[in-house]
Order: sequence, then structure tokens, then C-alpha cells
Amino acid sequence: MSHTLINTEVKPFNATAFHNGEFIEVSDADLKGKWSVVFFYPADFTFVCPTELGDLADYYPELQGMGVEVYSVSTDTHFTHKAWHDTSDTIQKISFPMIGDPTGAITRNFGVMIEEAGLAERGTFVIDPEGKIQIIEINAGGIGRDAGELVRKIKAAQYVAAHPGEVCPAKWKEGEETLAPSLDLVGKI
Repeated sequence: MSHTLINTEVKPFNATAFHNGEFIEVSDADLKGKWSVVFFYPADFTFVCPTELGDLADYYPELQGMGVEVYSVSTDTHFTHKAWHDTSDTIQKISFPMIGDPTGAITRNFGVMIEEAGLAERGTFVIDPEGKIQIIEINAGGIGRDAGELVRKIKAAQYVAAHPGEVCPAKWKEGEETLAPSLDLVGKI
């Protein structure tokens, strides 16, 4: 089960991505030293996927301002990503790397491969600068994700990482009060 991946280090990988009109190499080493989102989706040229990726593209400048890099991943090739980028108005908005994972190695590393289909689940992974997974969200195929909610969760993760001993309560938003767990709080929340 993927929940066991929380606080584990991302497994080594090497892949080719389509990024800003060219093919680039991406590896697990690229995830170190900054916050990252690895955003799996089933396939290019489908229905829910472009809405999700377009939503993520709209939030990409804000995420970059937070020091977060985004990588989308499907089991399509980097060539298919380029073709989709070149033909879809929604996908043309994307300026983050689109990783091709035709062997499924990365998708399996993150535990989101649908083996009988050879496709990825809708899995979102937030990785801290040490390369450790801090947030996992996995949705069924018909349920699209919300990049605004992802941004809120990353802000909470970044806050907790920067403030040891504090935690963010439900629905926490930047600037709101946090909690410092202690015996005094037990039974009072």
C-alpha cells in the first residue's frame, strides 16, 4: 500500500521529459534540494487528465514562487507528451516538465501502477527537499484533483518543516494559528 511511502525517500529513477519545447533528462537527484510535486495521471489525449493538468498549470507560477517544482508523469512516451502539447490548447499552457514513463518503472516506484491497464492512478506526491514523501493523494480515475487544495497542503507541509514542534490543524491556511502538541492540549481540542 502506498501509505507506507510517507516519509520514505524517493527511489532512484531516470527518465526523459518534454519541457518547454525540448526533451530533457530527469532523475531522482533533480528532486533534492527543493520541494517537488510528482503528479501521475492515466494518459495523454483523455478527458479528466487535461482539466487536471490545466488546473495545475494555472497554479504553477504560485508553486514556483513557493520554491516548488512540478513534474507530471504518465506511462506515455515523451514524444506523445510533445504531440499532446502541440495539439491541445489546454496542454500548451504547461511549462513544467512532463515525464514519460513508458516502462512504468517510476509509476511502480510510487505504487500507483494499474497493472492490468499499464496506466497510472491519479496519484499526487509532495516531496520535501531531502527527497522524502510528505503528502500522498490518490483518486479513482473519474475524480479530478484540485490544484488549489494541493497548494494549501504544500504550504502546510512547508510550515511544519520550517517550525519543528508545531502542527497545522484541519483546513489550515497560511497566516492562521497552528498548534504546538503538548499534554496540556489533550482533551481540550
